[in-house]
Amino acid sequence: MTEDAAIEAPPGEVRRRLQVSRLLQYVLLQVLIAAACGFILRQPLPAPPENYAVTEFRLRQGDTERSVTSPHFASARSPADDQPTYSGRFTFPAEQPPRAWSIYLPRFTNAAEVAVNGVVVLDTRRDPVANRPDRSTPQIAVIPSALLHGGSNELTIRVLVWGPISAFLDTPYVGPDDVVRPYYDRRALLFVTLPIVFSAWQAILAVILTIMWVMRRHEPAYGMLAAAMAVGVLQAFLSTPLDESRYATLNSIAIASAPLESGLVLAFGILFFGRKWPRWGAVIFAPSVILAAAGLIGGQASVRSLYLFIGTPTVGLCLAMMALISGNAVLRRQDAASILLGCAVTIVLTSWIHDMLSVLQIVADRRIFFSRLSYSAMLVAIGAALTWRFARALNQVDSFAGRLVTQVREAEDKLKASFAREEERARAAALARERTRLMRDLHDGLGGQLVSIVALSERGNDASAGIGDAARAALKDLRLVIDSMDDIGGDLMLALGSWRERAMAQLRPHDIELDWLITPPGLPVHPELRPWHVIQIMRLLDEALTNAVKHARARRITVSIETRREPDGLDQGCITIADDGRGFALAPDGEAPAEGAKTGRGLRNMRSRAARCGAGLEMTSGADGTRVRLTLPHRFPDSDANG
Repeated sequence: MTEDAAIEAPPGEVRRRLQVSRLLQYVLLQVLIAAACGFILRQPLPAPPENYAVTEFRLRQGDTERSVTSPHFASARSPADDQPTYSGRFTFPAEQPPRAWSIYLPRFTNAAEVAVNGVVVLDTRRDPVANRPDRSTPQIAVIPSALLHGGSNELTIRVLVWGPISAFLDTPYVGPDDVVRPYYDRRALLFVTLPIVFSAWQAILAVILTIMWVMRRHEPAYGMLAAAMAVGVLQAFLSTPLDESRYATLNSIAIASAPLESGLVLAFGILFFGRKWPRWGAVIFAPSVILAAAGLIGGQASVRSLYLFIGTPTVGLCLAMMALISGNAVLRRQDAASILLGCAVTIVLTSWIHDMLSVLQIVADRRIFFSRLSYSAMLVAIGAALTWRFARALNQVDSFAGRLVTQVREAEDKLKASFAREEERARAAALARERTRLMRDLHDGLGGQLVSIVALSERGNDASAGIGDAARAALKDLRLVIDSMDDIGGDLMLALGSWRERAMAQLRPHDIELDWLITPPGLPVHPELRPWHVIQIMRLLDEALTNAVKHARARRITVSIETRREPDGLDQGCITIADDGRGFALAPDGEAPAEGAKTGRGLRNMRSRAARCGAGLEMTSGADGTRVRLTLPHRFPDSDANG
């Protein structure tokens, strides 16, 4: 199709052609995988040298005896048939140095009993792993040197069969142990060790999937796959029972659970690829239920007879349906999980077809079954698919987290701008409140002083001294208000430094000494400290200092600054002003002196100012002087209770 034709084609037609192209590519890929698997499965496994092979036998079965050539398929399918017995000969060179010889059986169905010169040297029924027809398990046994003699020796192999497939004996090899054993080791690695490794891997995967399903109950696909893996592990580690006990029947049912396992894997594929559970979904598990019921009613023989006609086709049908579901998912989703799972299903399905052709003797083969071994490819694909899905989910989470971080950053910038505006409004409101307080303080302090100055000026020249004192007091109060507006960053020590200079200037004309004592680290910093707090504290200290100058007749005033650790673990600043003058008697309630209304008002103002700041005020007075202690609060109040 040319570019112009593609442009002119409607979108639906283009989409359909694209899907057809993808389908052809996917089918071609699966055909190539199936062809490669078929080619690999048809390759012969390494075998010992031909001169050690025993191929000519006399087969005795029932009342007949005939010559056969190994490998050979017998017609026996159950213990009721006469078990086939193969008799042959091999040559042992008498002149060779002492050297261990062994007999190596690459393959047999279901069990074999081997005798050399009439003495049994190998009975595979003693090895439970070797009795499973789907295991392809090899066997080897060392022949005692006492049984061998130079020249021709007799070899007898009796094949034991319990169905459902016919008896089979592959070509045995008799030769030096160091020659034939490496070939046995290779086969044991492929058909014994690897299945155990894969089964262990399957068990680990079953545990992981179970945890995932428990944590994510809304995804039943994980539960289905975990159950399939558990059934596979149970089936892999069971051996064929040789008796007819009750547990042997259950053992046979568990071994024949491949239809249940394949049904669970099919259910996983349906749910994993996002398809709805079909109404006929329960039919998937019907064959496994039939096999279990037949085993419970008819015993092992019924399970073996029905498995070949029910279990095996069910496995193939489930694999075929899984291949269709995977292919459909590839066309719809075009993701790595669908492609990997589809390729793995093709490998297992090809191996199953190969095994069925071998059982039916349609193709020449030595009855080596690869279905169970190829199931590991399914595990790899499922593990890769889940890992890919998990990685994709992590990428999506990371992408979402990145977008969320960007959105949070943008929201944070907006909040910062909003907070800045709110802080600006709050600052403007605080400034307005401070201006109001400043006006009130100027009215209360400087306003009163100015009124006094006006009144004194109207009296005449004799009031000039009073006018000067009132003007100095007004100037002092104005400086106090101005100093309180400085930004001290919550450190009251800076304001106290300015207050110290004013106090020294006030005491100098009266010849009163000022002792300034600071116990490190001084006072704690209060970030919430506001100018109106500073004004109240400074005026309180001024009032205490003025009382000491005017009424106590003191010669020395001591100001102590320290921080005390309270029982609750918090620090409280403390400012103490003590003089050595004459004290005064407090009223019984401790609120005002017993005499002097003006002094009483001053002390009440001091307590009021302390209360407005949330501070505590203690006053003691006696013959040795007066002490005023101001205890600062842990946190200054945000608003003036009196304002």
